Amino acid sequence: MQMTMTQAFYKNFLGNAPVWYKQTILAFLVLNPILFMLNPYLAGWALVLEFIFTLAMALKCYPLQPGGILLFEALFIGMTSPEHVKHEIVVNIEVVLLLIFMVAGIFFMKDLLLFLFTKLLTKVRSKIALSIAFAASSAFLSAFLDALTVVAVIITVATGFFAIYHKIASGKHFHHDDHDHTNDEELPHLTRDDLDNFRAFLRNLMMHAAIGTALGGVMTMVGEPQNLIIAEKAGWGFVEFFLRMSPITIPVFVLGLTTTFIVEKFGWFEYGAQLPEDVRTVLLDYSKHVDEERTKQDVAKLIVQGFIAVWLIVGLATHLAAVGLIGLSIIVLATTMTGVIDEHAIGKAFEEALPFTALLCVFFGVVAVIVDQGLFKPVIDWVLTYEGKMQLILFYLANGALSMVSDNVFVGSVYITEVSAALEAGTITRDQYDMLAVAINTGTNLPSVATPNGQAAFLFLLTSALAPLLRLSYGKMVYMALPYTIVLTLTGLAATYFGLLDMTQTLYDMHLIEHHTGLPSTDTGH
Repeated sequence: MQMTMTQAFYKNFLGNAPVWYKQTILAFLVLNPILFMLNPYLAGWALVLEFIFTLAMALKCYPLQPGGILLFEALFIGMTSPEHVKHEIVVNIEVVLLLIFMVAGIFFMKDLLLFLFTKLLTKVRSKIALSIAFAASSAFLSAFLDALTVVAVIITVATGFFAIYHKIASGKHFHHDDHDHTNDEELPHLTRDDLDNFRAFLRNLMMHAAIGTALGGVMTMVGEPQNLIIAEKAGWGFVEFFLRMSPITIPVFVLGLTTTFIVEKFGWFEYGAQLPEDVRTVLLDYSKHVDEERTKQDVAKLIVQGFIAVWLIVGLATHLAAVGLIGLSIIVLATTMTGVIDEHAIGKAFEEALPFTALLCVFFGVVAVIVDQGLFKPVIDWVLTYEGKMQLILFYLANGALSMVSDNVFVGSVYITEVSAALEAGTITRDQYDMLAVAINTGTNLPSVATPNGQAAFLFLLTSALAPLLRLSYGKMVYMALPYTIVLTLTGLAATYFGLLDMTQTLYDMHLIEHHTGLPSTDTGH
């Protein structure tokens, strides 16, 4: 039977996505204008939940298309304006540049990364030790680098491991190409158990590493974008920021790694998957093969990439330039010194980052809707009616809850702006302001690990090419993050409630006295 034009349009709409998914998106498109005419505030929250739905269904359909069409309808009916969307993108231009250039820069460092991590993976046989190493190293790097950069590194490594094993399991040799390592049908030498266990093993490491970025990112002013905003408004330097946060962040770090040990030891929440011996053998053989075949030219590439890695760390840790510009320098240096001069070879590096960059711009559009419709204002106003320790606790919890739904950068910037306005108006004292700033920072960074949309690094992982390879869905990420969400949230809450926030001022006062007088402080009161 010949297809009608209407059927043809419907078939093209969102391509091969399930029929029920297409119908759901169409229902959203019909519902939103009606809801906006009846109640703009309710329509705003409906759009936020619909966008979260597209993220949750990322393995069914990449969220850029359904999320983008929902946003464009919101613009058309007046939920926000193109100017405001542009403003949100411009405000977050460093994040956009980071994604475009830094992720591509990491692509040209993959030889060094595979070399280092293959040695780590084959030398450390204990899964618990390996998991803690991944979480701790991600935390350390995220305290000085951006979490997205760290996750991009781990994604590159994990994809490389998967491609190596897939190549050998397909009956090929290490020097052969394996363009389609997403197809399991061509694996006659691979047992289904080995494949599933290897995926589970890599899922575990990826989640530990992603959580690690949150553990380290909350500690310093350069760890997360919202940290920089909070530090700038509060007038804190690097050391002061670390000291004020440490009574909360250090216990959180310790208990976070303890959680890694426990879930791996007892195999809870789908952790505890072991590296199959057949896979270990393949990786060992690969390492041996690469070592034997490595030429002086290959060694020179590794040495150059090592120096570039040092420049990356120093440049980011000392804020010599915007993160994206440092990423651009990595692209130029790495390609120049390793002989990559073909335009198409360079273009491959951008394939992973650009779709996510576009998706993030759509997300900033949703943030514009949140602002214009005042979706968070009732919560902010309600929290500001409280005083003292209860106000700190509610700030922490409100920031955490909203960060699970929206972007923690947006939530952190909105709250610190409101608190700064309250300080200028004389509603709160400077001491209260400092305590609230700590609560805002920890609140946006810790509970937000609950969902991929709470942390940009998590969202990047969910929408990466690696996620479908590892069967890492939105729901699975939420489930595997749950023990960390509980531990990190409750630890931060306990630290807030039992007065550890007050210790930050004491520590900082002692630090200032020692700095200015050269003598140890004897005044421990506050």
